[in-house]
Amino acid sequence: MLLDTFHDLSALCQHCDAWRQAGETLVFTNGCFDLFHAGHAVYLDEARALGDRLIVGINSDTSVRRLKGTTRPIVPLTGRGLVLNALQSVDAVIAFESDTPIPIIQALKPDIHVKGGDYSDPTALPEYPIVSAYGGRVVLLSFLDGFSTSSIIQTIQHGPDHRGH
Repeated sequence: MLLDTFHDLSALCQHCDAWRQAGETLVFTNGCFDLFHAGHAVYLDEARALGDRLIVGINSDTSVRRLKGTTRPIVPLTGRGLVLNALQSVDAVIAFESDTPIPIIQALKPDIHVKGGDYSDPTALPEYPIVSAYGGRVVLLSFLDGFSTSSIIQTIQHGPDHRGH
């Protein structure tokens, strides 16, 4: 069941409670997902394979600007959310304003919190103490080299001979 909104944390918590009562494993991941690409698709498929339900936290436009700079996001929140919501691997999408997904993780308490291969030590993540405190686990997935929003932007700006990978 996909949620129709990207903002209703209370409704998402109700869905999570029902999924848990049905014995399902909840997986959570997050990101900006600006200019969705093959690396994102593979990452989300791998995250979903770890459990029964995949919930994706998506940074708001304001949060993306703080993290990535004033020229980002390229695609506004509604467009990024609609793309994620349309994926078979994704069960719910929730937007957040903060720089980390900690408030969402505290509310949802997913069984597994997934991060990409651009991180090497799960214990160094700001989310790690929260997830481990309630008995969840943090899983780092492998990095799919050659796919990044930054390299797509470089290619658009400078042509295919100037790719950053």
